[in-house]
Amino acid sequence: MKTSRLAIVGFGNVGQGLLQIIVDRSAQLAGQFGVEFKVVAVNDMRLGSVYHSQGLDHAALLNAAAAGDLAQMPAEQYGWSVQEMLSKADFDTLVEVSFTDLRTGEPALSYIRQALSAGKHAVTTNKGPIALDFHGLQALAQARHVQIGYEGTVMSGTPTLALGRKLLAAAGIQRVQGILNGTTNFILTRMETGESYAQALAGAQALGYAEADPTGDVEGFDTAGKVVILCSLLMGTKLTMSDVDRHGITSLTVNDIRSAQVEGKRWKLIGALERIDGKVSASVRPMLLPMQHPLASVGGPTNAITFTTELLGDVTLVGPGAGRRETGYALLTDLLAIHSAQA
Repeated sequence: MKTSRLAIVGFGNVGQGLLQIIVDRSAQLAGQFGVEFKVVAVNDMRLGSVYHSQGLDHAALLNAAAAGDLAQMPAEQYGWSVQEMLSKADFDTLVEVSFTDLRTGEPALSYIRQALSAGKHAVTTNKGPIALDFHGLQALAQARHVQIGYEGTVMSGTPTLALGRKLLAAAGIQRVQGILNGTTNFILTRMETGESYAQALAGAQALGYAEADPTGDVEGFDTAGKVVILCSLLMGTKLTMSDVDRHGITSLTVNDIRSAQVEGKRWKLIGALERIDGKVSASVRPMLLPMQHPLASVGGPTNAITFTTELLGDVTLVGPGAGRRETGYALLTDLLAIHSAQA
């Protein structure tokens, strides 16, 4: 049995979702994969910071998070900054799930670099570092003989990157089209019932799908970040956020939705990549899809992606694009991949 020691940065829904899975599936993980995950350090900007060299009690950690204060946890060390934790804690893998910044990637980018530089593995669901510096992080990981996992940066726990990078790599991916943001898909689905954009957005905010400031979602920035990641990982081409031809959904009206329905079509915010004559174009824009298109029937907060390949034609994957347990599962798949590579 191998023990994998984890240090977690960011202990909100996703970090807690991962730990809950580890608690619930500990017997399966030990029996099927031969691994025990032990959280030794946690740092959260709201909850505080704790470290115990022998491992923190997982159930007590979840309870302390629910109570809003990690200081009630039995621990050897309290109050470390993230940088102190990464330099002083004894751990194998950084689980980085702090807030996303698609402009600079910080502070998550620096956290991941620090861990990799110290010879630690890193897994993250944070789009910022992977969208802005995937190639640099990958090179650093290879130089230090460690691994970086990022499956949850696109479509949460739905294995989008694994499918594209591994199972479809030899099929010759020529085009990718995806509903990569659940908030905008939920809004467009609600508008089909007759709600205005403002009403649908308010409904998304009430259900927790949209932030108080929804700009990142509705103006297409979140989808653009995922398109940049897909381009780096599937097309081998480095793009910046500014290279993506980006348009959001805020200009769509109820009349636009109704007109589409009359034509037997449906509006979707589509993130797309296409390779033409060796060059890759990238876009995010509302697209009018015919009902027979595989993405047209995907409603609500669900995500979906269609890979157009030379050997298999279109391959479509549909699944959750967000969620506490779902995104936590993406981290688990990365952790298991690291464990498997070391076995």
